[in-house]
Amino acid sequence: MDMQQIDQNIVARGKEFFASIKGEAPSIFNKGFWTGKVMDWAMQHEDFKVQLFRFVDVLPYLNTSDSLQRHIDEYFTGEGAGDIPAVLKWGAEKSGLFGSLAAKAMGKIIRTNIEGMAKQFIIGENTKEAVKSLNKLRKDGFAFTVDLLGEATVSEFECDEYMQGYMDVLNAVEKEQKSWKAHNSSGDLDWGCAPKVNVSVKPSAFYSQSKAVDVAGTVSGMLKRIRPIYKRIVQMGGAMCIDMEQLKYKEATLELFKRLRSDPEFSHWPHLSVVLQAYLRSTEDDLKELIAWGRETKLPFGLRLVKGAYWDYETVVAMQSGWPVPVWTSKPESDIAHERCSRLILENSDLVYFQCASHNIRTISAVMEMAKALSVPEQRFEFQVLYGMAEPVRKGLKNVAGRVRLYCPYGDLLPGMAYLVRRLLENTANESFLRQGFADNVDVAQLMENPSQTLERERAAAPCKAPAEVSAKDQASGLTPFRNDPYVDFTIPAMRKGFVDAIAEVRARKGRTYPLFIGGREVTTSDLIPSYNPADPDEVLGQVCQAGTAEVDDAIAAAERAFPAWRDTPAEKRAEVLLKAAAICRRRSFELSAWQVLEVGKQWDQAYHDVGEAIDFLEYYARETIRLGKPRRMGNMPGELNHLFYQPKGIAAVVAPWNFPLAISLGMTSAAIACGCPVVYKPSSISSLVGWGMVEIFREAGLPDGVFNYCPGRGSVMGDYLVEHPKVSVIAFTGSVEVGLRIQEKAAVVRPGQEQCKKVIAEMGGKNAIIVDDDADLDEAVIQIMYSSFAFQGQKCSACSRVIVVEPIYERFIARLTEAAKSIKIGPAEDPSNYMGPVADLQQQKNVREYVEIARKEGRILVEREVPAKGCYVPLTIVEGIRPEHRIAQEEIFGPVLAVMKAKDFTEAIAFANSTRFALTGAVFSRSPRHLEQARREFRVGNLYLNRNSTGALVYRQPFGGFKMSGVGSKAGGPDYLLQFLDPRCVSENTMRRGFTPIAEDDEWIC
Repeated sequence: MDMQQIDQNIVARGKEFFASIKGEAPSIFNKGFWTGKVMDWAMQHEDFKVQLFRFVDVLPYLNTSDSLQRHIDEYFTGEGAGDIPAVLKWGAEKSGLFGSLAAKAMGKIIRTNIEGMAKQFIIGENTKEAVKSLNKLRKDGFAFTVDLLGEATVSEFECDEYMQGYMDVLNAVEKEQKSWKAHNSSGDLDWGCAPKVNVSVKPSAFYSQSKAVDVAGTVSGMLKRIRPIYKRIVQMGGAMCIDMEQLKYKEATLELFKRLRSDPEFSHWPHLSVVLQAYLRSTEDDLKELIAWGRETKLPFGLRLVKGAYWDYETVVAMQSGWPVPVWTSKPESDIAHERCSRLILENSDLVYFQCASHNIRTISAVMEMAKALSVPEQRFEFQVLYGMAEPVRKGLKNVAGRVRLYCPYGDLLPGMAYLVRRLLENTANESFLRQGFADNVDVAQLMENPSQTLERERAAAPCKAPAEVSAKDQASGLTPFRNDPYVDFTIPAMRKGFVDAIAEVRARKGRTYPLFIGGREVTTSDLIPSYNPADPDEVLGQVCQAGTAEVDDAIAAAERAFPAWRDTPAEKRAEVLLKAAAICRRRSFELSAWQVLEVGKQWDQAYHDVGEAIDFLEYYARETIRLGKPRRMGNMPGELNHLFYQPKGIAAVVAPWNFPLAISLGMTSAAIACGCPVVYKPSSISSLVGWGMVEIFREAGLPDGVFNYCPGRGSVMGDYLVEHPKVSVIAFTGSVEVGLRIQEKAAVVRPGQEQCKKVIAEMGGKNAIIVDDDADLDEAVIQIMYSSFAFQGQKCSACSRVIVVEPIYERFIARLTEAAKSIKIGPAEDPSNYMGPVADLQQQKNVREYVEIARKEGRILVEREVPAKGCYVPLTIVEGIRPEHRIAQEEIFGPVLAVMKAKDFTEAIAFANSTRFALTGAVFSRSPRHLEQARREFRVGNLYLNRNSTGALVYRQPFGGFKMSGVGSKAGGPDYLLQFLDPRCVSENTMRRGFTPIAEDDEWIC
């Protein structure tokens, strides 16, 4: 093809297209209507746009006039009231008068207009309305594809309902389709090639346990419900398209499509399509692979090519997770990719039926001209646009191409609002074609410009910036700025295979005996404790030697010998060892994760993120010790020189937990070592094999002998002895409040020969609450509360054990939560399809089961899941009717037992949340700005999370730790944590000699 000539033809066709719809604009931009006025204001005022879209999102939950008026007041009054359009300002000004009829009337008008805006983009809230709208569309000459709103299914019950929704609309449509005449065809197919009935499905909505780590299970779960729908569609002679959603579902979606297309029952039927998103960098490769698969199997198929609807989501998730951004980062790049993929599809038109989905007239024109140049028959491609979104475009398309299909969502207004917000975001973005073409009146020549030229022009105008400058502090240390270790990305097959291989490798090593490690030597003892797999206690992974008091003495003596040299080692050199250890952890991340999967029952993602947090501690504390290692001048008076600096306190005893066996262990240990304090490390007996990994890491990193001493032992034998030892200066502990208080008590007593007051750093757990406000987004709240409560079996000090629900939303929340809890899979953590596994050991099992019985007595059991008979399993339990005074609401359980409490209002919910002796973590799900601000002030916990789960604090970004009975000391992963292992010193020098005073640049002089 002569692409230069084709590009000229594209521009010419585009200009003709614009001329044919001159003077028309999509209704969303029509300033003669309420919607148009509000949207025009939103495009001119970014702050208002954010508030408006957030208000639209919460509107369906505002079921009373009081709640509606309160939210209008919160979103549209205050300092920003001057920046709202006149059509809202009057209502917002009146909204503070809750008893005012005028305010209520205006609130009703606002609700009616926004609901009308949402209804503009859906064909109906029920099948009757949907069929009526489809009949009208058919009469107007348009084809359709129907999509049922409601993407977030949190339980298998909701998935069943979602499936039934499709069956209902298919039954309704079947009665009508016989009366529909085919478009532009004498046969029964529209345009001679396309079935009249067309349905689009979002696959993740058909299986609530869909996840990237379990592709096979996800595909099977999706097929269970999608297959009957497709069977019904085929029986009706219809077509189905499988939508593409977030990137995490892409692999499962493509596999689902292949399985369904090649199913022997349906392989004769070519009218199955799948969606690809041009904004993904991987799409061209995916397209080539699909075409090759189609050629190999001799199965023709349909393909809808879209730009993509989750750009912001994919970008933010990737950046937060430390992954490469998977989407093209500029609109011209996505446009280029769409044209490039379109050409490839058209070149294979004998195999692929092309469904070009775009409102961009340049893109549409490009497809038409490329098809013409390639002599592609008209029956091999069509165009698709969103219902209610681009009326002039669909009208012009119908006149020019004749083959236009409207993407028609239908269903309840609640999920309809989420759909509306996404559409509004897309079409009010600065780079939106519809906005530029119909609201901003950008010149047609610019709109029709080849996106490659646009990209060159934009890059010339704003060349790529150089990498951010390294701070003077980091430059001096030779280190790059701290970055959190990336999350595990299970969309990458190699990451999944890495776990399978590592688990097999670790399991092959079982049966070894693990010694102590003291002063650089391996030390064996006759006292052994077996470490077993909690999913199968008969599987002993290894025998661990136990230290007694004699071994503790040896370890402390080794640490004492190592102390002077390590104390005087420059901070930069100590940091080097930590950075080497971080690199070793990174290299061995799958192996270190696999040990946790088998030894303590952590799920794959939980284990990998534990290793990632350990790496973060090593990297962060390495940088922090360099920062703190530089003497700091204090004051600036002439004639004197004052320097503040730090020295290590001395030997540190690190008493570690089993629930974060590497992250917390390495966090406390690396903090001490970074500061120059040798360590005697006592791991939990439940996770001593993970603890042995630290021996291997520090040996390889070159840590001097005696600086790290590995001393697993029975608490009853050596616990108190280690804490009370006069040579121990610092005790870093993470565990139960009972043990933490005992350590503080023991450490407070001065022993013979003791030269320093002991410093106790203790993180002692929590009784964490999540508040669900009456306007909370339950799609998010239910999923995040499930994760906070039951990920790693609730065995996190930050886990949610109380959910406090404001009364108006209580019944709706409980219904969804209980069904979600009934839907998850329970079994060994090594199987990635399982959401929940066993608790860590038999004693934990006994403790949690006792609390389940207490819950049964104090409240009403809503959910009590059956669990495997063998292994350390406990039932996932949800109990309601709990009051603040109940034991279930006060005592830390450390297992999958969730207490549900009902509060009359948000203020009482905060009071309930604060009613325990703990203050570690908490969370709030609310879309009320005023309530979120109230939570910031009054919800008194060390780590508060707004509209997200209560677990997973990240080093540096969310320093972790609480107060009251949740802990003593500063926040782990924060800027002052290392200070707890250091003693400050100040040296002052008189610099004046016989009246002569050296002058520094920053000395103060009185003029």
